[in-house]
Order: sequence, then C-alpha cells, then structure tokens
Amino acid sequence: MANSLKSTKRKPSRIEKIKANSNFLREPLATELLQDTNHFSEAALQILKFHGSYQQDNRDNRVKGQEKDYQMMLRTRTPGGFVPPQFYLALDRLSEVYGNQTLRATSRQAFQMHGILKQDLKTVIADIIRSMGSTLGACGDLNRNVMAPPAPFKNRPEYKYAWEYGNKVANLFTPQTGAYYEIWLDGEKIISAEETPEQKAARQQDLNAEIFTDSVEPLYGTNYLPRKFKCCVTVPGDNSVDVYTHDLSLVVITNQDNKLEGFNVLTGGGMGRTHNKEETFARLSDPLGYVAKNDIYKLLKAIGAIQRDYGDRSNRLHARMKYLIHEWGIDKFKTKVESYFGKVLQPFQELPPWKYQDFLGWHEQGDGKLFLGIPVENGRVQDKDNLKLKTALRKIVEHVNLPLRLTPNHNIILYEIERSQKSEITAILEAHGVTTNPEQLDGLNRYSMACPALPTCGLAITESERALPGVLQRIHSLLKKLDMADEELVIRMTGCPNGCVRPYLAELGFVGSAPETYQVWLGGTPDGTKLAQPYVQKLKMENLEAFLEPIFVYFQANRELKESFGAFCNRIGFEVLRRQQQEQFY
Repeated sequence: MANSLKSTKRKPSRIEKIKANSNFLREPLATELLQDTNHFSEAALQILKFHGSYQQDNRDNRVKGQEKDYQMMLRTRTPGGFVPPQFYLALDRLSEVYGNQTLRATSRQAFQMHGILKQDLKTVIADIIRSMGSTLGACGDLNRNVMAPPAPFKNRPEYKYAWEYGNKVANLFTPQTGAYYEIWLDGEKIISAEETPEQKAARQQDLNAEIFTDSVEPLYGTNYLPRKFKCCVTVPGDNSVDVYTHDLSLVVITNQDNKLEGFNVLTGGGMGRTHNKEETFARLSDPLGYVAKNDIYKLLKAIGAIQRDYGDRSNRLHARMKYLIHEWGIDKFKTKVESYFGKVLQPFQELPPWKYQDFLGWHEQGDGKLFLGIPVENGRVQDKDNLKLKTALRKIVEHVNLPLRLTPNHNIILYEIERSQKSEITAILEAHGVTTNPEQLDGLNRYSMACPALPTCGLAITESERALPGVLQRIHSLLKKLDMADEELVIRMTGCPNGCVRPYLAELGFVGSAPETYQVWLGGTPDGTKLAQPYVQKLKMENLEAFLEPIFVYFQANRELKESFGAFCNRIGFEVLRRQQQEQFY
C-alpha cells in the first residue's frame, strides 16, 4: 500500500481506507448483499462501483420524512461498444423484468440499466455474465470502458487494429481479484479465456517502478487508482471518440502495407469539473509521443502506474491524471513516463485533420455485407408514443441474430447484415417509427447529447435528458424564425458540471447550475478539437430565445463561408458577442 500512496503526504481520503480494507473489492459488499435491506452502506457502495453499479434513488418519488426509493444503476463493460446478440437480448429482457423497461446507451459505448432493486442485483449480474457480458470495472477507481470507433469496416485494417487493441487495453487493466465471480456467481467463472498469455505475462512484467508481483493486483495494488481512468483507441482522422478528452488515447499507426507499426499516444484529457472551484477544470489531452507496437503494454502500464503513484489520494476532486499533467507540465510527465518505461519515447507522428463521424444510415461494410447506424435520442432505448425502438431492436436481433456496436454519440450500429436482409430490417424499423435515413434528422437532434440527470443521478442539479428535446425544439423554432432552419449545431446538455456527455466540446453547451438554470459554454467545434469556454454562468431557461437570438442574428450576418457556429464564436470573441446582447443577461 505504501507505494500506491507515496505521492500523498497529506492524510488519504476516507475512500482510500475503504478500498485498502476491502480485501480486494469484497467487503463490506459481499456481507451486505446477503442482508435483508433495500440499500447498501456508504462503504459498500464504494466497492459496488468497481463491480459496475451505482446506488441511486428516484428523486421524483422523494417525500420528506419517508425513506428514499432506492434502486441500482448497472453499467456494462463493452470495449469499443461491442454487444453480441445474446448479450443484448439478455439486457433487453432483464430491463423489462428487473429494471425500468428501458436501456441507456452511454457516451462511453456502454449500456446502463436503471431501476434495479438491491434484492435483484445478484440475479441480474449473474445473468449478464452467463450471457457473455460483464459489468466488472464499468465504474470505480480504475480503467473504465475503453472506447474505439464503432464503424465495422472490414476492408480497413486500421479499424480492425483499433478494435483489437481496445480489447487488449481493457484486458490489461482489468482487475485480477476473484471477488467479482465469488460475489455474483458464487465462485463460478464462466469466461475463462478473456485474454492471451501474452497479456497475462505483460501484466506481471516489472517496470522501472514497483509492480506488486506478490499481489492479487500486480498493477493496482490494494488501493487501485486515485480516481477513474479513461482510455480510447482510434485511427488517424476518425474523431468519433472525442480523442482529446481521455486520460490516455492511442492512435493506430500503420505502414504502407497496412500493417500495424505502433501508436501515437496522447495523455491528460478529462471533462469533469465542479462549480465555483477554479482548481477543477475541463482539459484537452497533450501529445506524448509514439511507441512501437511491441512496447505498447509496457507503456500503458507505465502511464497507469504513474497515475497510481502520483495521483492525489487526499482530494478526489483533484485526483484525475489531467491535474497531475497540468501541474507537472507535459515535459516532466514524459520524463517520468520514460523512467518507468525504461526507454525514450519516439516523436509523435504527423496525423491528418480530425473529423467527427456518426455513421448513421446504411453503409458498405467492406466484405460484401452492410451496417446500419440507428439514431437513439439521448441514448434512451425505449418504447414511447409512436417510436417503438426497443421492440424493433428486439425483433431484429432475435430474428436476424445481429451484433451491435454502441457509438460514443449515444447511437447504435447493427452490422454483419446480408444485402438480402436490408429490406426486412428497414421494414421492421419503419413500422415501429424508427428512421433509417439520417437526412430526415434535423441538424440539432442529430448532433446533440444529454446525460440522464434527474430523476436517477444523485449528482444532478437540474434536468438534462428530459429537458433537452424541448430545448432543441425551441432553438429550432428560433432558427426557423431567423431563416436558419437548416443550421447544424453540436449541442450538449448536462445536469451538473461533471461533463458526462462532454459538453465542454460543444458549440453550444448547457451545464446545470441550479434548477432550470444552466451555465452556457460556447466555442467548441464540430471536429471535437477545440475546448469551449464559459460564456454565461447562469441562464434561466425561460430566457433561452431572448438570450440566443442576438447571437444567432450576428452569426448569420457575419459568418465566413461554411464557418461553423463554434468557430465563429472563437474568431469573433466573447466581448463582441456580449455587445450584441441586452444588458440584463450580465
């Protein structure tokens, strides 16, 4: 334990003690799971996160003086968003029987299931594992779900490498404790071949820093990481993953023969922040260097070990790797990485410009088959009014046995589709109100995202998922009034400043600051390469149109050819924009 706390001279946080005393993620969770109660203690909750679940309560049902309506949110471990058909059908069924009859595709290519009671949690997780799924490490102070471009291009080797190494990164950082299978399957380990012997050996290989070779957790030790750690693997030019927002990003580099040579490495991104605490902030990652493919495991371990050893374990608001890099500077961080790695990193290789892609609609897969990107409003897979998406997906997966890929923008891709199946799949979707033509989507809904927020998220200050559709409708009406109805904008909304849908990259970001009140962030760009900046601290949503209209009018009159709204805001500057608005907003 001493090594994993060596960077902290101050007293470790209460959660550090809970992790250290958990017997590698077992207690008090295992004991409390057997107790006839409807919720867990705070200590058990901290350990439950590592197993993929958060305890929540339905805040719509809160009544003063009465016990909370406790329920569990469960999140899947799905590297690159891959969901095999049997796993999807299990999630669909479990959500109907034990959840709130919906599934939620997240902005990190996982599924969340809401509304599970404590008494049913073991049944649900056991069923997930037996259906070739997992929730291990989906939450908690360790590597989270690894992202990768969702497009299943079979004729583009770089995409295959991104998927392959997304899985390898996930497996390398997977907790090695047996607690997961002991607690949820009574010790039965269903999946016995999750990784190659090469990866297992790589985890045990010594660095020029301490690896706990005599421990159950050779990399994590007893305390795991100071906070969550987020990774992605992508290909040059494809920024469907918001590459600059992760603790660690790998970019596949191939040679002229399309063989993998190595990876560009970026470090230090992160979106989370806290209102009125200037020491917390959103940050884009920095280029670190290039590493050959044969050294990738050792470099990954080196970066993870530095965060383990030097991340702040006293103040969790200051514990992400972005703060370490911000304070050290990228050069000092790189020197420390090289000392752990045992080699000098090669220079970061030149890359083409980044471009965001959502892959909606029908596409060639590259091997004679097709894939289909399906829009999912705010990621919520449900049957509501005339849109029966949940039923449609169930029918298609049951009948055609197709795998899914979840996208980083809340959408779903069905793939391995035979050309002969296209008309049948289209008919099922259209009969249930689901469009297969992205041109039918307006440019606000297509590129928007909202976090779940109320009523389930305990951190939410105000609405997000339930509010955004109405907000988009109001903005669309305003743009139509201004003869700008075809305008495309990247709009993202969160119910709190933690930034789960990456609002600080949006052209127009709404970040909850009080009930029905939001910070407004401007200046992100459609390619996801520019950090937005706070423009207004508190906008009451009743004033939305009056607030936006002067900005949109000025944008319409002064934009350059094909200039995006975010790029315009950066070029013009906030002082000029503020002069266009009424004094009452400031």
